[in-house]
Parts: sequence; structure tokens; C-alpha cells
Amino acid sequence: MSSDVRTVDVPHLGGSTIGYRFGEPYDSSLPTLVLINSFSTSVELYRPQFADPALAQTANLLAIELYGHGETRAGYEHFTYWDSAIADLQVLEALGISEAFVLGTSQSGWVAARMAMLAPGVVKGILPLGTSMDDESPRSHELGCWDGIDFCTPSIDALAEPVGDDWVVPGEFVDAVLGAGLGEDVSPDERSFWHAAHQRNYAGDAGRRRLRISTINLRDRDGLHGRLDSVRCPVLWLQGTADQVYSVANAQDEITRFVSSADAELRIVEGGQHFLSASNPDVVNAAAAEFVKRWA
Repeated sequence: MSSDVRTVDVPHLGGSTIGYRFGEPYDSSLPTLVLINSFSTSVELYRPQFADPALAQTANLLAIELYGHGETRAGYEHFTYWDSAIADLQVLEALGISEAFVLGTSQSGWVAARMAMLAPGVVKGILPLGTSMDDESPRSHELGCWDGIDFCTPSIDALAEPVGDDWVVPGEFVDAVLGAGLGEDVSPDERSFWHAAHQRNYAGDAGRRRLRISTINLRDRDGLHGRLDSVRCPVLWLQGTADQVYSVANAQDEITRFVSSADAELRIVEGGQHFLSASNPDVVNAAAAEFVKRWA
């Protein structure tokens, strides 16, 4: 656990402890930008955002860890993306933050959309990065998105049986996540960082269970197409051309489905990977600062 990560208790799912991190001490004179992490990562995904002085001067940066990730724990063993959206909103309430923008990478892009649906008075804008609003549908695969069923099912099956206290997530799992998220050119230091982080977060039988439910959620998630017309806040979607998980063609189609949004824009990032905030932080940080300034 990073020394910068704190926890806050919220009532959802039988009582939950949610991991979060501020980039700088909270400043009530600034708007807040919530940062939600991608599959099996943690608040540490947003180290490049925390390190950007210009972004820090624009907004309070508040990273929140989803159920099944980092330091977040729930009273109930099962959870979905809707539960993470509700808990994130309860974190904002617990911290005394009445409104915020929400940036989400991959799985957290659709968590951001859920938050906007659930609390339109709280969420002032969303920034989905390298994401999809669909389930694992034939449509998604025909548009060039990965087959999440093929990716997730072997891990779900492998994680089905109880393990001992000395168990840690296999290195092959971490390498598969890094390959999908950042491509093949992951630096040795970054690879070592995420291996250590995964082994710390997913250890023992409780870690196995959290990782398995997180993987089931990714594979078996519900699509949002029928609900997207309830998103009324502005949307700025950034999609990388080198994203191995979700395609530009999918993003081009889905941005048009935010028919009630105050503004819905898609920006294509040349060479951008799936974990776009990590692969192209300068582009993401500048876009986020511009978006917050425009709509705050």
C-alpha cells in the first residue's frame, strides 16, 4: 500500500472501506477530477497525472479504487460495476465534495458513465479513455474490439479453487494485463512496479476471490447502449489508435449514442495504447485540464 493511499468508510455493500488518493491536499476553490483505475490496477495508474503541476493547478485530483482493486474492501463478497459507481459517489459525499468530473480508463470509462446516470447533479462531465459502452457482443467484436470472453475465462477458471496464504497472482496474469494495456514495449521498471503491486494487492485466498470477481465482472458486464441517453453532462472520449482492446471504430459509433449530452466529443490519439493515461499522459492531461476549465 502506498503511503499516499487513504481509506474512507461508506455504507454500500454491507459497509465498505474504499481506497483513495489525493494528488495534493484538497482545495475547495478548485473543481475536482475523479480518476478511476483500469482492470487489476490501483490509484498508482495515475502517477503521471499526479506528477503534472498544470493539471494539479486546474483541479483536485482524486483517484478512487474500485471494488476488487487496491485497498478497497466490501462487506459482501460479490459486486458489480454499478456497485463501484455507487460507492464512488458515496466517497464524494463522505469527503464533502458536492460535484466532480470523472475520468475513467477502460473498465472505469463505463463506471464514469454509470456515475453520470446515477447522479446527474453531482457528475459535471466524464472523460472515458480507451473504453466501450457495450457488453461482449458480436457487434463489439465485429468492430475490432478484443474478445474479452476468451481473455477472461481461463483466468476465471484458474481462480476457482481456494488457495493458501502464500498465494500471489501469477506473473503471467500481470504480463497479460500489461500487454493488453500498454503494448509490448513496457519498460523493465514499469513491469517490475506492476508485478509488485499486483502481488501485494492479490495475495492469499481473499486476494484470489477479489481478482476472480473482478475478472467475472469484466467478462460478464452489462451493456449501456439503452441507457446512454440518460447521460446529460458533457463527454470527452479519448481513444488511442494502438489500443488492443477497444477499437477506434467502436468509439466512433458509441460517441454518437450520447444523444442527450450537453456536448459529446471523440478525440483520436495517434499511437495511444489502451491504458491511455499511462501511455500518453501529456495528451490526456492537457485534454483533461481543458475539459475541466471549459465546463467547471
